Amino acid sequence: MLAPGRAKPKPTPETKHFWDGCKQGKLLLQRCGDTGKVYFPPRPFSPYTGTRNVSVFEASGRARLYSYVIHHRPVPGFTPPYAIAVVELEEGPRLMTNIVDCEQTPEALQLDMPLEVAFTPMDEEITLPLFRPAKEAR
Repeated sequence: MLAPGRAKPKPTPETKHFWDGCKQGKLLLQRCGDTGKVYFPPRPFSPYTGTRNVSVFEASGRARLYSYVIHHRPVPGFTPPYAIAVVELEEGPRLMTNIVDCEQTPEALQLDMPLEVAFTPMDEEITLPLFRPAKEAR
């Protein structure tokens, strides 16, 4: 469970499907109907063409560690040290998240390491898509 005090995301009509999916254990992304390109964050139009011809699909939940910093200062809702990471999803988009179930050291957090989504409830309303080392990499 997450430490108390962490800022809570506020779903909007445009992002509700994403947060509902996380609560159900599904990482939902969107795809441009004109180009087939996948994008994140959620929005009702394609960032590539501006079309509203978009679809929602369940992503694999697999990713690679693209970049990170290890934060050492106390912040409400976090116990230092903790990684603030950018992961690149198997489907292409990148998202900012935290890495869990792993030592928060440069030796343990290797760039390009395989990761998998770890859905972590904040409360009854919001579940966060955090990431952990993939089982085959442990």
